[in-house]
Amino acid sequence: MNYKSLLFKNCISVIFCFLICSYTQAQTYGKNGMVVSDNILASQVGVDILKKGGNAIDATVATAFALAVTHPEAGNIGGGGFIVLMTSAGDVTTFDFREKAPLKASPDMFLDKDGNLEAGSNHYSSKAIGVPGSVAGLYTAHQKYGKLPWKELVQPAILLAENGFPMTWGLYKVALSLSQSDSSPAFMKSFFHDGSGKTVQPGELWKQPALAKTLALIRDHGSDGFYKGPVAQEIESWMEENGGIISKADLEKYTAVERKPLKGSFKDFEIFSMPPPSSGGVALIEMMNMMELADFDKAEFNSTPYAHLLAEVMRRAYADRAEHLGDPDFNPELPVDKLISKEYARFRFDNIDLENASISDPEKYGQLYDGSSTTHFSVVDKDGNAVSMTTTLEHSYGVKMGSPNLGFLFNNEMGDFNPVPGVTNERGQIGSSPNLIAPEKRMLSSMTPTIVSQNGKPFLILGSPGGRTIINTVFQTVLNVLQYEMRVDKAIEAMKIHHQWLPDEIRYERHLLSPDTRKALENMGHSLRPVNNLGVLMGIQLDTSLGVYMGASDSASADGGVAAY
Repeated sequence: MNYKSLLFKNCISVIFCFLICSYTQAQTYGKNGMVVSDNILASQVGVDILKKGGNAIDATVATAFALAVTHPEAGNIGGGGFIVLMTSAGDVTTFDFREKAPLKASPDMFLDKDGNLEAGSNHYSSKAIGVPGSVAGLYTAHQKYGKLPWKELVQPAILLAENGFPMTWGLYKVALSLSQSDSSPAFMKSFFHDGSGKTVQPGELWKQPALAKTLALIRDHGSDGFYKGPVAQEIESWMEENGGIISKADLEKYTAVERKPLKGSFKDFEIFSMPPPSSGGVALIEMMNMMELADFDKAEFNSTPYAHLLAEVMRRAYADRAEHLGDPDFNPELPVDKLISKEYARFRFDNIDLENASISDPEKYGQLYDGSSTTHFSVVDKDGNAVSMTTTLEHSYGVKMGSPNLGFLFNNEMGDFNPVPGVTNERGQIGSSPNLIAPEKRMLSSMTPTIVSQNGKPFLILGSPGGRTIINTVFQTVLNVLQYEMRVDKAIEAMKIHHQWLPDEIRYERHLLSPDTRKALENMGHSLRPVNNLGVLMGIQLDTSLGVYMGASDSASADGGVAAY
């Protein structure tokens, strides 16, 4: 095969797609298949696989590996994530490839001799790296549901890494900042360099030869190309040299898990999302159940009563998240069925004061009240198979460390465990037992890949990055579509708020919440804090009148886009 000719052909296709999408970014239609991701190059890779006869899982694998090259902020092979799959027959399953704590991990591994958290140790040190799960997750999903050969799905990412792709202004801005920062690890300082040691300039081809070699091993040997052999040996050697604790034994023992999805309902729609160790599905369904009880005539969209009600619903769901949720393999008695039940929603909703803010008490968790980088993409194929996948490195560019011989970034997911046993405080630190560190345990996640169906067919495929804000941005977007009948592009761009129980504050998107509403919320007892944006949503919605799919990429994504055919 003439790979250079193929790459040129693909580049022309991508450039054409980008030009088209730049004029139709808000809403793009596709009849035979669609991929919406944080990078238009990766979206086009996925659609090219669909055009070759691949299904939604095939396109997911190809898109995910392409994102590891083109969107290194969160696209990865050194992180983890979740997949929600709805087949054309209406069956739904999920794949959990969340990172795990290494065998040498312990509940007090980030504490000093006095039992206090060592500042930054659980986010910015090599010990913050969890055992990666992305390659295992993609391989496991492909082995069961894929159609095209594995090698054909990984090859496009290898071409992008080997031959390069044009440096974007968005990446260049990050490259300048990270390469010049005194706090950046050595690997990050040179990550965007060319062969001569200079930062690649916008428009120039950014090549990643070390990453291409790593991907080639994954192409040729499947998940064993990552968890065994030269890559595993290099990871262990790097850990030993840099103070990390991941070993070859950790990598060899890692497995992805297929889990039963969580299922909820709202009106005549069915909602499918991730079970624990993601907290996203539980909280999403719990909040949708509460909102099903709301009087929307008295809580019109964007009104003060609406924002107040959202904040109170969020407060209760996040309190339950903090108290109860963790890795189900270590917590077999998680009260998931209770938390997503309609009866429990009524119990929680009836306690909401529609005139005054509740108080988030760190000692009360989910009891009755007295008065917080990731990327997501959505896929659908011509047969109606749908995939919602969220994957992460935790922080933007993860721990900002990696082996120059491997070319990819490690995650810093150990920071998602509760770091100090028993200590929960008003700043948002949680110390409940279900999410304490233990060897081989998966840390609690907020990722919320979601598929909403109607009449047994995918109607809305959605997800977002954003740490703990993910659940609430997905929640509000789903609510916007199902309750307010917004198109997916309008629902993604609409005003959003975030409340996570602790700290006790409403974060709101700057310039989207009116000053009058802010003042009214403060008078009700809420504290407010502005942020630039909440989430970077990627969504696909069925246009029932035309029988085609509509895709939308959040305008907060500099390089995101919809590829369709």
